[in-house]
Amino acid sequence: MSHTTSHVTHKPSGWDDKIAFVLIFVPCFVVLLSFAVFGQLVGLRWKSWLPGAENMTNVIGGVKASVYTFMSHII
Repeated sequence: MSHTTSHVTHKPSGWDDKIAFVLIFVPCFVVLLSFAVFGQLVGLRWKSWLPGAENMTNVIGGVKASVYTFMSHII
């Protein structure tokens, strides 16, 4: 007598990945943006504070690059 079992594998959907990405990206972006804006207002060299933002020309691009750099280290 043979036993057949069916294995149902749960394949993560793209929706789950998007929610996880947003839950990591948005808080990191807000925190790093606050550092960058503070540095910009005070007149400090904020690009050296954020990894990946050294060669960026604007605040948003620098913060975005920094968040992606940071996320690559934690994921």
